[in-house]
Amino acid sequence: MVLNRVRAVFFDLDNTLIDTAGASRRGMLEVIKLLQSKYHYKEEAKTICDKVQVKLSKECFHPSSTCITDLRTLHWEEAILETKGGAANRKLAEECYFLWKSTRLQHMILAEDVKAMLTELRKEVRLLLLTNGDRQTQREKIEACACQSYFDAIVIGGEQKEEKPAPSIFYHCCDLLGLQPGDCVMVGDTLETDIQGGLNAGLKATVWINKNGIMPLKSSPMPHYIVSSVLELPAVLQSIDCTVSMST
Repeated sequence: MVLNRVRAVFFDLDNTLIDTAGASRRGMLEVIKLLQSKYHYKEEAKTICDKVQVKLSKECFHPSSTCITDLRTLHWEEAILETKGGAANRKLAEECYFLWKSTRLQHMILAEDVKAMLTELRKEVRLLLLTNGDRQTQREKIEACACQSYFDAIVIGGEQKEEKPAPSIFYHCCDLLGLQPGDCVMVGDTLETDIQGGLNAGLKATVWINKNGIMPLKSSPMPHYIVSSVLELPAVLQSIDCTVSMST
């Protein structure tokens, strides 16, 4: 009897299953077009979008004190003010934010080959979606890419006491599936949250999606497996199970 095969896979969402970064770039391009055609901005249009991108990358969201819509509209308002000067323009900031957001959601698509992979995997193991982020933002993405039906459970960091890389959220995922950490594998694109979290919780294995061939820092957490695409995962799982078979 083969013991301790992989029984569940936890998937990150952003830039693991869907191209969030690419969708966001498409949204920024639409805002640049809007600012240039309707408001006759020139190079300032790109400057504003670049500033917003920086603000998004440093964003600290506290749902108790504000909502994500207000916070992100403020990013646009500040970027416009910093670039153009003059009085704050809330109306333009809202127009930019909602165009960026709607375009971004339109391009958050679960690719057909990813759908096929998830469908096949689910015949063998349990699948769980584990994503950090604000409840509203992540629920909108999940709705946009229509991925709910591919998973046995969905866990959003913003709805829990702690997010990845805290072990507690991984233990919660295990409990939902009635499994132990040693039964589960974490797959994601972020070393500091997905991989570190999987290691913290003592999962069976961690799989890092390194699309751009980045060389991690020496201080970065070390994943068990590195792949360039999530589509390589079935072969990795087969390798893990073969290792288990041989060791038993």
